[in-house]
Amino acid sequence: MIVALQMNDKDIVLPKYYSDIKAASDQIGFSMPSDLQTGSLLRTLVSSKRHGQFLELGTGTGLSLTWILESMDSQSRLLTIDNNPLFTAIAGRLAGGDPRVTILCADAAAWIVENQQQRFDLIFADAWPGKYIVLTETLALLQPGGFYVIDDMLHQPNWPEGHQDNVDRLVAQLQMRKDIRLTLMNWSTGIAIVTKI
Repeated sequence: MIVALQMNDKDIVLPKYYSDIKAASDQIGFSMPSDLQTGSLLRTLVSSKRHGQFLELGTGTGLSLTWILESMDSQSRLLTIDNNPLFTAIAGRLAGGDPRVTILCADAAAWIVENQQQRFDLIFADAWPGKYIVLTETLALLQPGGFYVIDDMLHQPNWPEGHQDNVDRLVAQLQMRKDIRLTLMNWSTGIAIVTKI
């Protein structure tokens, strides 16, 4: 008998801090979390990078941070950046005590441009900076063999009018590059995974 594989959120084991951060996010009406499938994917990819250096662009309230943090070994480090002090305060209050994570409230685009000497094994770009602006500079931060991950590439209900054009331009830019391998996934909210060659 063949059993069909079924994917649903109820079978995904949540990471530490996730439920507390979700409750705090709901209290302030935070409406931009990555879904559980994206989180699970991040957890798997991070697990492949021992002693890894990770960058998250768009901390939000820290929901995605929890997935990344859960799979990091003791020598790994995560830098996560967001320009909203209310969001980063929630992330810091609930997950910021971990010595492996640095939560920075700053303009991510400026940080990217000013820190071109940095290198990361995985970059999760979940904000305009690193995704729709300063893309070239962001990919320059990626180690060879490293992963660049973006979500929300399929139409989302909260997209502003005309945002599909931004997505189409981004995909076209990625497809033209000769220094990466790109996989577009019609799964979750629409995932793009890049690795630098």
